[in-house]
Amino acid sequence: MLDQMTLYPVADDVLFAPGGRVVIRTYGVASAAMDEGEVTSVSYRTWVTGVRDQPRYWRWGHFEDACHGHRKVLEWLTGRGPQPHAAAA
Repeated sequence: MLDQMTLYPVADDVLFAPGGRVVIRTYGVASAAMDEGEVTSVSYRTWVTGVRDQPRYWRWGHFEDACHGHRKVLEWLTGRGPQPHAAAA
């Protein structure tokens, strides 16, 4: 399945907490284009692993939303902001 998708990294961060490490990754996901000129849509996601023993994720509609959302997730995890809400895709 991964060979049918193209991942576009947006941002990666790692936080070290008393309970272990927390990894925050934001990336774009698109279907692998069949033809070189084919245009595919990209959906953006932020994944957080290492929080409460379960991964958490947010979906973003656009690249700018994903960048802003990644920062909001970092602020939430470090106690400097509320839990972010995903933008409508």
